[in-house]
Amino acid sequence: MLLLHPETTFETGKKKYFMARKKKELPIIENVTITDVAAEGKALAKVDDMVVFVPYVVPGDVVDLQVKKKKHHYCEAVAVKFHHYAEARCQPFCPHFGVCGGCKWQILPYEEQLKYKQKQVLDNLSRIGKVELHNVMPVLGSGKTVEYRNKLEFGFSNKRWLTPEEIARGEAYAQTGAVGFHVSGSFDKILPITQCRLMDDVNNRIRNAIRDYADAHGLAFYDLYQHSGLLRNMMIRNSNTGELMLLMQFCIATHEEQEQAMALMGYLGETFPEITSLLYVNNQKFNDTFGDLEVVTFKGNDHIYLQMENLRFKVGPKSFYQTNTEQAYELYKVAREFAGLSGNELVYDLYTGTGTIANFVASRAREVIGIEYVPEAIEDAKENSRINGIGNTLFFAGDMKDILDKDFIAGHGRPDVIITDPPRAGMHKDVVDTILFAAPQRIVYVSCNPATQARDLALLDGAYKVAGVRPVDMFPHTQHVENVVLLEKRADGLPAQES
Repeated sequence: MLLLHPETTFETGKKKYFMARKKKELPIIENVTITDVAAEGKALAKVDDMVVFVPYVVPGDVVDLQVKKKKHHYCEAVAVKFHHYAEARCQPFCPHFGVCGGCKWQILPYEEQLKYKQKQVLDNLSRIGKVELHNVMPVLGSGKTVEYRNKLEFGFSNKRWLTPEEIARGEAYAQTGAVGFHVSGSFDKILPITQCRLMDDVNNRIRNAIRDYADAHGLAFYDLYQHSGLLRNMMIRNSNTGELMLLMQFCIATHEEQEQAMALMGYLGETFPEITSLLYVNNQKFNDTFGDLEVVTFKGNDHIYLQMENLRFKVGPKSFYQTNTEQAYELYKVAREFAGLSGNELVYDLYTGTGTIANFVASRAREVIGIEYVPEAIEDAKENSRINGIGNTLFFAGDMKDILDKDFIAGHGRPDVIITDPPRAGMHKDVVDTILFAAPQRIVYVSCNPATQARDLALLDGAYKVAGVRPVDMFPHTQHVENVVLLEKRADGLPAQES
């Protein structure tokens, strides 16, 4: 009997058929003890010489594992039976745990999470960077471990993710619309979220109200393949000043859809008076980015403010701001302390974003120069300086490796301190070379990826020594951790070369 499947094709006349390959049954490994944590929020075990990566388990669990994917020296598996639960284990607080893919460490007590995050940072710095470490401080934990985010995004899809249990029950195939998160490994399906504890309950009330309104009024959820459907994406931002922003992304192609969108916006404005910035964008592109699209203010302001010490930061729908407000303050305090400013220094703030760090340290520096790739972010940075009456900042927009060169340094002066907070990919080698040419006395390196940070530290190691390390946990219940490193110029380091 020939099975047909969209994997392997062959031609017969004008029709194209697909022939399935029989899947090889992978083994079940019994009584495996989970021993450590690994990347991507997974844990690991060793079976003979094979490393096994397993999600949703913690060190100390004893389980039977179903192998899902096998390579030469490692495999990926899932736990199908628990023989013993680790003592260092707690109950998940989220009803979507195990399916959503976020907050994978919520079964691990928070103190244990911090221990593994500290280990992750030190392993990366020593194994990848191979640099000598001094003054390593313990990871700074987050005061809030739930409801700590100030920004959440939810997608809409006409293809609802079904759990294996739902599929086994033959459940609700007709009810395909969903608003929630993409499940890891599935770009076109959305897991419907009823309760998310990453932000305070306002996210649940607004999201669930939009879902109920859409169902009651027959609004179409976005179809990724047909590139149609009114409801596409939503973003909620809250603030420690009590303000609240909601941005709706629509895909409006007809007059009827325009009327439907405006009716929904009117409903949201009336139902949730706490929304101080109610915005929408018509996105008919083939991706959800809207940085190049006009954002329309339906009600209220086109921004909110966040407060840090005596500073107010204006945040628009396109602005970047650290998503854990309270812990961002702790992170920037560490960076400011490491910078060791006395009021006389020229500071370069690389990858400045909306100028949060630049403005935060400006009162303790002679001048701060911020550089950022996104022009809109630089306009926000300038506006934040103006709002706060800060007159000793300069901001420049452009690609870091193109702007930060020897001519720039010759024109603006050699920095005494460089603060750098690059994206996950770390710094381009040209940027590292220019930093070495600039030869500041101190470099404060803030990173959301200790692995690429370690790589860059190795490139700087000839001229700079690591004088301080402080991990800061911005994302409880995930494997992610920020890390701040202080680099001091070596006494025998290479001097700056004039050319």
